[in-house]
Amino acid sequence: MKFRVDRDVFADAVAWAARTLPTRPGSQPVLAGLMITAGDGLILNSFDYETSARATLNADVIEEGTVLVPGRMLADIVRALPAKPVDVSLDGSRVQLTCGSARFSIPSMPVDEYPSLPDMPTASGTVKSDDFAHAVSQAVTAAGRDDMLPVLTGVRIEIEGDTIALLATDRFRLSSTELTWTPQTPDASFAALVPAKILADTAKSLTTGSEITIALSAGGQGDGIIGFEGQVAGGVRRTTTRLLDGEFPKVRALFPAEHLTTAVVSKAELVESVKRVALVAGRNTAVQMTFGDGGITLDAGSSDEAQATESVEAVINGESLTTGFNPAYLLDGLGAIDEAEVVLSFTQASKPVVISGKPAEDQDDPGFRYLLMPRRLLN
Repeated sequence: MKFRVDRDVFADAVAWAARTLPTRPGSQPVLAGLMITAGDGLILNSFDYETSARATLNADVIEEGTVLVPGRMLADIVRALPAKPVDVSLDGSRVQLTCGSARFSIPSMPVDEYPSLPDMPTASGTVKSDDFAHAVSQAVTAAGRDDMLPVLTGVRIEIEGDTIALLATDRFRLSSTELTWTPQTPDASFAALVPAKILADTAKSLTTGSEITIALSAGGQGDGIIGFEGQVAGGVRRTTTRLLDGEFPKVRALFPAEHLTTAVVSKAELVESVKRVALVAGRNTAVQMTFGDGGITLDAGSSDEAQATESVEAVINGESLTTGFNPAYLLDGLGAIDEAEVVLSFTQASKPVVISGKPAEDQDDPGFRYLLMPRRLLN
């Protein structure tokens, strides 16, 4: 095997394909390897039995062949190379890499021990890459991070016709957003539970192209696989990952049909106020929020410790109420909203708040919604 490739293109592709490689592969060291196949250009593959990545890129291939190399080591080396063409060749059991006056010799790994990569499922449709990445970034805000509750570490993707809905929850908060796409069949209807971390990383990494192809295998969960593919400068990138098994909570019913109190407030002003007041909030304690008299009053701290209070102007409709929230979770939700003004909607103080952006005059759908459970207030 022997090829020459542009350093920037190669470095970017290697970093992308190696991003999910395990740092400690345990009893299967080959899983830390990156497979390079030189033929009609280059194909870079990685796989850990759960998630696979494949990047294709242009290269001047002199001799065809396949080699398996330590992926993270190769990524570190290529990233540090000077901005010159990179020559790579296989010499016995070692990979020789030359760039300008820099030379590296890397031990190869046994190709025959590497697992077979899963096939990309049949394409289900396409979506604008920027829209998808933005919707995913909003949805993962509420995804769980506790591996003891694996179902809650995923984002539920629900597809009905030309609409994709994304839902996530960690039991304390819930996110919901929708976007349109172009399905292969107009009556498409399926659901999938995708690991949030993989989904977020994949959606963000495929924004250089105009659209992303989504491919979902039959079954939807358990042994199901979802794939994402997009064009990038210099080639194509593809990721597949196994779907999470288990029943996602029926969370849609948590959004109330009506509200007794609403507050419309500047997002920027509320964010800055929450940040300041939260400086004196004790660990795992709430920031108290009182809605009424033309504004929101925020309080934190206790009489024995530091205290803070601040008010923000707001348009309040409905009954006055006092509640409290985890300030970090509150800021996460506010940060995911695009609009300059946000709407906080309540049924009562002890029930969750629904936070959304104030829709334009000609819109009824607020788009992204973030439901947050209140925290018990300290007397």
